[in-house]
Amino acid sequence: MAYSVPDLTYAFDALEPHIDARTTEIHHDKHHAAYVANLNAALEGSDWMDRPIDDVLQNLDAIPEDKRTAVRNNGGGHANHTLFWEIMGPNGGGDPSGALGDAISEKFGGLADLRSAVNDAGVKRFGSGWTWLVWDGSGLAVESTPNQDTPVMDGKTPLLGIDVWEHAYYLNYQNRRPDYLEAWWNVVDWDAVSARFDAARG
Repeated sequence: MAYSVPDLTYAFDALEPHIDARTTEIHHDKHHAAYVANLNAALEGSDWMDRPIDDVLQNLDAIPEDKRTAVRNNGGGHANHTLFWEIMGPNGGGDPSGALGDAISEKFGGLADLRSAVNDAGVKRFGSGWTWLVWDGSGLAVESTPNQDTPVMDGKTPLLGIDVWEHAYYLNYQNRRPDYLEAWWNVVDWDAVSARFDAARG
């Protein structure tokens, strides 16, 4: 069964003023859709088409070499963006609570320090990529990846990811990536991030 772009659970303008409606529409309907179309084309006719995308990304070495780069780039793009839409919402922001809030305080000293670490990793990511909060199997960690690579490829579980490709912010922020990263925390859906954290810990 072919991969598909998940529907947004909120309107294009729901993340304003932090992420504008036009950016959300183009990002979801054009960029994410292109990753899915290219992924489906690369895997067409193979058994991999019926596998969860995380399984595919964790087994890239088993993908035929002539398809591997396309699957890595577009499969990663599909997985990353699917998470991105899920962890944002119109009633976002605030502070994480419960087990996730406790874990952030224990590991980083608090939300302000986590935000600083995630933003710093995003600002320092040269060119295009992502900045992440992940569960690495034993605890929380911050990292960044280039292009559409994902922590899933290394067996880690992304809990929160911010797209720092220019298409994610350029209409509103131009070259001001640090401003975009600061604003992004106003749309994070901590309930969604917490659900991923609980599932990752088992």
